[in-house]
Amino acid sequence: MQSSPTPSPPKRPHQAIAAKIFHWLNIVAIFVMVTSGLQIYNANPVFGGRSGIYIPPIFTLGGWLAGGRHWHFAAMWLFSLNLLAYGFYILFTWRWKHRFVGQNDINALQKSSNSKRLHYAWHRLVYTTIIPILLLSIITGIGMYKPAQFPWIVDCFGSWQALRIAHFASVPIILLYVIIHPLLARKSGGEVLVESMFW
Repeated sequence: MQSSPTPSPPKRPHQAIAAKIFHWLNIVAIFVMVTSGLQIYNANPVFGGRSGIYIPPIFTLGGWLAGGRHWHFAAMWLFSLNLLAYGFYILFTWRWKHRFVGQNDINALQKSSNSKRLHYAWHRLVYTTIIPILLLSIITGIGMYKPAQFPWIVDCFGSWQALRIAHFASVPIILLYVIIHPLLARKSGGEVLVESMFW
């Protein structure tokens, strides 16, 4: 009686080192931007930070307005340059063809009953729709950082207050994406796919 061969374990997904660096730098940059942004919120009356909801210091970075701004803008440059570099990377390596939503994904969302195919389609859709949100966050941030050098950014939003509101509104959307993105990745390829993006 012959024993059946032991099935080989499933092949672990392979991710390029550039993708891993991109994800790690994004986590660091987003963490610093959010915590320093909450510090700026506490010190600024625009959204009621001085008299409205107060964020406990354990969730903030910078000590006060000046320190929060320094950390925030430093992380903004890290985030922006990292995003730009990765954009060039997926453009020149043609990886964008497999990352962003296409007509096949739209058709799958409308007609497919295959759960795995639907997870892939939703993943690409979310991955694609976050791009304009990230650009909105960066552009409004630059407009707030250098309004004298980029007055047209302020003009596009009508006023300084509208610019700040648009910038602030992008934050919960990005945080929601940070939660949904790995959940969809786990649905699509399991825990090994999520781990492969970092290790």
